[in-house]
Amino acid sequence: MTTIHLKINGTDTRHDVDNRLLLVDLLRNQAGLTGTHVGCDTSQCGACTVLLDGQPAKACATLAVQADGSAVTTIEGLGTAQQPSVIQQAFMECHGLQCGFCTPGMVVSTAALLARCPQPTDAQIEHALEGNLCRCTGYVNIVESVRQAATALAGAR
Repeated sequence: MTTIHLKINGTDTRHDVDNRLLLVDLLRNQAGLTGTHVGCDTSQCGACTVLLDGQPAKACATLAVQADGSAVTTIEGLGTAQQPSVIQQAFMECHGLQCGFCTPGMVVSTAALLARCPQPTDAQIEHALEGNLCRCTGYVNIVESVRQAATALAGAR
């Protein structure tokens, strides 16, 4: 067992973990943050995407010990059902989700994109989301959601 320290959604935490424990399992089973989904276990679908020190990371392909000392932001750290983030609101308003399984990864990846590129082109949006697979939509509404979130965030600045 190894003791690791993480700042999860702004809260300092300490966890005793097996060296083989995946970050996604720590988040879901120890921290109780079930918004980070396990979709494929091969890091192909992006449903497990979190921000690791502000950068998108596949939590199913990251060992918890690799994240020691890092800040982890999950979908729960971006907003709540009562107070959704601008990005979450845009996904709801633009119907950028259907079943919702991929949505946490899409929203987290969008947050990373808009933090580094506040007014992305469609090509930049598509590139930023290419590691996130949606099995329900044709991505048109997802791209529109990102565009709307970018516009809303630009207006809030």
